[in-house]
Amino acid sequence: MCYSAQVWSDYKKYVRHFGADVSLREFYRLYIERSEGASLRLPKGVDASFANSTTEEERRIQTLIEAYDLQQVAKYEQEVFKQRKRLAEADRALQSKITKAATENKRIATDKIDRALAKLGDLRRTEIKERDNRIFPLTYCPVMVWENGRRVVKPMRYQCRLAGKPKSYDFDYNGTYNARRDNLSGFWKKQFGYTHAIVVVNAFYENVSLHRMEGRELAPDESEQNVVLKFKPRPTQDMLVACLWSRWQKEGEPDLLSFAAITDDPTPEIVAAGHDRLIVQIKPENVDAWLNPDANDLASQQRILDDRPRPYYEHRMAA
Repeated sequence: MCYSAQVWSDYKKYVRHFGADVSLREFYRLYIERSEGASLRLPKGVDASFANSTTEEERRIQTLIEAYDLQQVAKYEQEVFKQRKRLAEADRALQSKITKAATENKRIATDKIDRALAKLGDLRRTEIKERDNRIFPLTYCPVMVWENGRRVVKPMRYQCRLAGKPKSYDFDYNGTYNARRDNLSGFWKKQFGYTHAIVVVNAFYENVSLHRMEGRELAPDESEQNVVLKFKPRPTQDMLVACLWSRWQKEGEPDLLSFAAITDDPTPEIVAAGHDRLIVQIKPENVDAWLNPDANDLASQQRILDDRPRPYYEHRMAA
């Protein structure tokens, strides 16, 4: 399963490349939720797309982002102060007597200081790095859908909560960031043929067992070890990944827009790397037919998924 991907996190790319409209109202609603305390995961690359805003709507969002970042800076500065005090106390205790408690306090304080300083560095950094465009389950990113006869970009969460399901669905079915192609007319029957989407992906990441990556059986006395592989298409290209999405609604709760990437059987090089699924690309000429499906002609949608680019996917160990 594609548990993580490097995506177009700047909605303006969709506007330039596809001529898409953008639902700034949905972005604004999301940032309002975050400013009010909702635990929402937004990559730095998404925030950065609102820098140097030119419209009033964009500036309102930029203001929310700047205020949130200031709150986060204060939070992590307080954490550094707190943990440095804890570290100093542990060092003083260790000078008089080495104890397990003081040693553990020193280790924990040091780890927390390092993490807080790293967070502060990311918050203050203006240069966008590759990792700023990476999404994981429960992370939001721009997604292109069809609405009122137009391509439209909206922010959606990567992990689909189907309409009508309880919030606990996120944990009971936590693999719904991917939609298996062989289950599109089963589990996903209310989305397949109705609510289609596209996310542009540059690379994807998979969890793979070390022994499978090395093409061998697990030794009798060996524990299974996980490694993360980064896959990129060759020749280098942006992948238009076929997705399904849903709008979850409940009285008294904010609407949730969320999506899942469709996966299919892997290519030989993916199998050789030790993995068993592959996200499905579609061709540029099939974008509108995919985004605006006919629920009475699912066969045509299956043909779009069959008629896909088939690059070679090279891999390496992820950093």
